[in-house]
Amino acid sequence: MALYRKYRPATFAEVVGQEQVTRPLSTALDAGRINHAYLFSGPRGCGKTSSARIMARSLNCEQGPTSTPCGVCDSCVSLAPGGPGNLDVTELDAASHNGVDDMRDLRDRAYFAPAESRYRIFIIDEAHMISNAGFNALLKVVEEPPEHVIFIFATTELEKMLPTIRSRTHNYPFRLLTPSAMKGLLQRTVAAEGATVEDSVYPMVISAGGGSPRDTLSILDQLLAGAGPDGLTYDLARPLLGITDISVIDDAVAALAAGDKAAFFQLIDAVVESGEEPRRFATDLLDRLRDLLVLQAVPDAVAAGLVAVPEDRAEAMTNEAAAFSNAQLAHLASALNEELPKLRGASSPRLLLEIMGARLLSAPAPAAAPGPSGATAGVHRLPI
Repeated sequence: MALYRKYRPATFAEVVGQEQVTRPLSTALDAGRINHAYLFSGPRGCGKTSSARIMARSLNCEQGPTSTPCGVCDSCVSLAPGGPGNLDVTELDAASHNGVDDMRDLRDRAYFAPAESRYRIFIIDEAHMISNAGFNALLKVVEEPPEHVIFIFATTELEKMLPTIRSRTHNYPFRLLTPSAMKGLLQRTVAAEGATVEDSVYPMVISAGGGSPRDTLSILDQLLAGAGPDGLTYDLARPLLGITDISVIDDAVAALAAGDKAAFFQLIDAVVESGEEPRRFATDLLDRLRDLLVLQAVPDAVAAGLVAVPEDRAEAMTNEAAAFSNAQLAHLASALNEELPKLRGASSPRLLLEIMGARLLSAPAPAAAPGPSGATAGVHRLPI
């Protein structure tokens, strides 16, 4: 079973990084303040559908409504992750069932009393894909539903939801996980699987997952599947994720710091000849420059979690940051950021990468603001 399914949360307490949603929902459930319609919005793979299922489980638990389902009653067992489900909780994928006839059928079913539970719950995933006619067919029952009916809409595109539907729901915004929260989730998952993962692998997996727990766990699942007896190592994970080798980025930063054009162009040649994607190299170099900027401003950025690198890399990166002035780093990062979009879909990415390198190495950094001895030193105050 895929890791994101195997470790799907069963209670709100197990949901990671969504306290802005789970805390008020738990309070409302324990206080018995139940609304007839909820809207869960946010990026893909951040826990909306899982939370909707937990909500249904919490509402229909024999000890509920409660934020801590008992886990042993018939409703809790049937609605647990991997459970068979029951007749009173219906999940509808609006990506494929979004027409007016689908919504009319759902509306008609809403008026039937629950077969065995407290509430009849409808979870509508990808709700933004419901057609306007479908929304209009559903509007009346969402506005004035029977007492036993609860709707839970989940969407990745809140702005596409019909305003009249949004105004009749309680909206809970989900968000992507922070790197520190994601690392904790990955470490707990690796420990539960009894696997071995090098510490240098976590930042790469977190970056590739883009803050989505589902996507990140899927990436980790793929990497663990191909891990050897030594566990998941940096050398195994890096090529699969398409990330530029740390040593290559180190050499690029050193060449920029020294103004060594020959070394930088030889590095570009090595990147292209090795089959690495030029745009990925530029993106990873920009990420490194960002990390160095943060390290200049916050010396303990690694310990504070502002820079996602292994602890054993902290000293080396601090030394790299010290080789530049703040103005130089800001200039290099800005210039690289301007050139980066040109590499997307380029017919000759090598040429553009070399032009980018020439610009980074040739253009002077902006001068510092003039001090008392500079141009402004000779300006005298006019008498008042």
